[in-house]
Amino acid sequence: MTKTIRILLNAVPVLVMIGLIPVVRNDYNLAFIYALIIAMAFFVKREKSDLYVFIFGFFAMIVSEYLFVNAGVETFNRDNLFGIMPLWLPLLWAYGFVAIKRGIEIIGRR
Repeated sequence: MTKTIRILLNAVPVLVMIGLIPVVRNDYNLAFIYALIIAMAFFVKREKSDLYVFIFGFFAMIVSEYLFVNAGVETFNRDNLFGIMPLWLPLLWAYGFVAIKRGIEIIGRR
């Protein structure tokens, strides 16, 4: 399998999650669906340090998004997590960190 295909396959969960945003209007349902997608993705393939990267991405993005919103850089219409951001957003970012890590590792392999 080529590097490009492997990178794209690692990005599929993120693309599916992004595609669900306009379809699933309830943020609690969307967060639950994201949790299922992430669990399935980790069940299919879990690499060394994926969980650490996921946890780091989760908390780093909560802090980052909090700072961006408070600085007036961005706003959200859906703000049921701490009154500033969508509940599902840190899950999306956290798995995005995992996909990026995997992509970098694929690129670095010979």
